[in-house]
Amino acid sequence: MGVMRFTVHPEGLLDTEIDLSRAHISGFDGRVFAARLEVDGDTIELRRVSSDSGKLQIPYPVEGIGKPIVSTASIREHEEPYILSLELARGKICQVRNQLAAWEGLGMQIPDEFREVHREAHHFFAQATAAKPNIGEVTRLADQAIAKAFSASDQLVKAYSRQRLSIRFKRTPQLPVSFGCGLNCVDAPYKHRDQFLETFNAAAVPVEWNKIEPNEGEYNWDACDELVSWGLEHRLLMRGGPLLDLSSTGLPTWLQQWGHDFFNLQSFLCDFVETAISRYAGKIRLWEISSRVNTGGSFNLTEEERLTLVARTLEVARKSDEEGQLMIRIEDPWGAYQSAGDHRLSPIQFVDALLRCGVGLSGVNLEIPVGYDARGSLMRDLLDLSRLLDQWSLLEIPLNVTLAFPSSGGNDPKAAEDIHVAAEGWRSPWSEQAQVEWIESVVPLLMAKQSVVGIYWSHLTDAVGHVFPHAGLIDATSAPKLSFEALLKQRNGKWQ
Repeated sequence: MGVMRFTVHPEGLLDTEIDLSRAHISGFDGRVFAARLEVDGDTIELRRVSSDSGKLQIPYPVEGIGKPIVSTASIREHEEPYILSLELARGKICQVRNQLAAWEGLGMQIPDEFREVHREAHHFFAQATAAKPNIGEVTRLADQAIAKAFSASDQLVKAYSRQRLSIRFKRTPQLPVSFGCGLNCVDAPYKHRDQFLETFNAAAVPVEWNKIEPNEGEYNWDACDELVSWGLEHRLLMRGGPLLDLSSTGLPTWLQQWGHDFFNLQSFLCDFVETAISRYAGKIRLWEISSRVNTGGSFNLTEEERLTLVARTLEVARKSDEEGQLMIRIEDPWGAYQSAGDHRLSPIQFVDALLRCGVGLSGVNLEIPVGYDARGSLMRDLLDLSRLLDQWSLLEIPLNVTLAFPSSGGNDPKAAEDIHVAAEGWRSPWSEQAQVEWIESVVPLLMAKQSVVGIYWSHLTDAVGHVFPHAGLIDATSAPKLSFEALLKQRNGKWQ
């Protein structure tokens, strides 16, 4: 069994239940290893079946950032514990340096302010290395190196986004990107019609099976019909779905009696997919067939069974609409959930398996909801997001990205599921202004990536319960948030 040990200073710096439960080890290819974590005083120990070298990724407090995921460089097992802060500083500096070399090689102009901060990160890291064995001084200096490396990373990615967007806008005055939002309430689009149509050219219509057919054979399409008609009236690109949600609460409860009968369960799922797509044939051309496919949870389906269901439903969808664009939604595209050892395939491997089956998959929707304790993506910086998108682009299929970010903390009693906003904020406490700043950082990067063809905000209003509470563009009193205008500015090219 492989073992990696790290010394944390001061003892108790990391929360045992929250931070350490999210720690995981990944390989050079990004694959996450199953691991068991143990804590003994100021030492954390990760045990794995494999003894291969790997990168520890762990939430760590960074000055001015919050507690994002920070990664070590690839390290081997060692008898003596590594000093966590020092290895995290080494890892972040190496990550920035490698990306700098790649982008410089492609002709990117590197800003002088980046080079200065980058040098400071190296300076503090060298001092931290020389301060051993004084672990207190090592940690103090290494923490400064990490903060400087994150600052340099932020400047580098923002410079990349500006330069890439400048080139793309010179080639075409309007980027070939759909800019949309989820319509989770029938009334909200009407009340805020002008602002919605000015901001978005696409809309995600929720065609949710457990709401359309809450009882077997009793369908209610009224809300969907109304939203589809509204979208057609205003010539919006409409995305329907997800038709099937394979999370533990995503499918109709009456299906539970068929949960142990895989073949009949498959028949029910295919029947609903065919019914929904046939109903809106010629009206909705972009379909999100299923979500939570890589993580699962519904009826304790195995990974092989989920692959089979997704492949079969994609085949049925393709036969129902030969011209439609079919995609699936991927939860936690970094694959951190694999550390529990319940999944054999990484998110990319799951999608690659479907592509090799030739079932007509047209693209994927990467779900990136930041700031949630469950079903959310752990907080990462812009460079991690850029590298993720580059990795997914290797599949050579169009990428859609669905975003969510809370404008306030705490639980929401109207939330569709028992999902809470994380205690730690991003750079600052959760607020409308923090939501705006995150949008202004992330959206330009997404637009700069040629593989990204669709950018969607998770949902429009907080007035109706949603799986990601407080993330709507309209608050519960029907007042637009600052983020609504921020997205309009991004669409209009006000990213400089």
